[in-house]
Amino acid sequence: MDKTKKVAFLGLGHMGAPMARRLLAAGHPLTVWNRTPARAEPLAAEGAALAASPAAAVRDADVVITMLAGPDALTAVADAIAPRLRPGVTWVEMSTVGPDAVRALAGRLGDGVTLVDAPVMGSTDRAAEGTLGILAGGETAAVEPVLAHLGTVTRTGALGSGAALKLVVNTAVIGGVGLVAEALRLAAALGLDGDTARAALGAGPLGGAVERAFAEGALFSADLAVKDLRIATATTELPATAAVSEAFRQAAQDDPALARADIARTATHLIRTA
Repeated sequence: MDKTKKVAFLGLGHMGAPMARRLLAAGHPLTVWNRTPARAEPLAAEGAALAASPAAAVRDADVVITMLAGPDALTAVADAIAPRLRPGVTWVEMSTVGPDAVRALAGRLGDGVTLVDAPVMGSTDRAAEGTLGILAGGETAAVEPVLAHLGTVTRTGALGSGAALKLVVNTAVIGGVGLVAEALRLAAALGLDGDTARAALGAGPLGGAVERAFAEGALFSADLAVKDLRIATATTELPATAAVSEAFRQAAQDDPALARADIARTATHLIRTA
């Protein structure tokens, strides 16, 4: 374990908070910041230092970790901290923002600052357990002892490759959930028993997607799913993905509560609107 590294963790949402808590429990001196300060207060009560701004959070850090909602949030944080990172710091960008955003970020950093893109696979339960899958691109060796507290690191290649692979994985997962929802909507339209149709799908090649479509306790919100699919469809032509994205967007428009709910609730909505 490398407990000598001072870590700044920026972004304490549903994923960021349990990840930061794991680093604190592992003994790393931890400074935290969140746009909504109340989200940082529980960690401050447990021993983390609470920073008033992103720039203050990274002042003495050896490792900076960002876990933010998307490219816009990353740009806002980068505006605040990029000019203030000292040589020798490693910035681990763990949000799902796509490879273009990672490469643009790299172009803003000064000499001696290392950037690693390391988005994660898994939901809040795995974040709390420290069993996330971490897709890490770039020069990762210096920060792998820190990331090991959060899960298993898979080196994906050059900078940006982790963000690229995460986009591929999420596109497949979200698309699979959307496909299962439509298949079960078809089953309902044909008068089939829903449980029977679900069991048949679950026993076939779409078994994993069926499980995710009905998952409980996970939290991958529909608005974040649509954000990810928007990045994917801006990269290349993906007609099926674009259709799934529109279905999720329309569902959230029909019922605004779905926007912040897990994609499993969106799938249920799509099935029931048959």
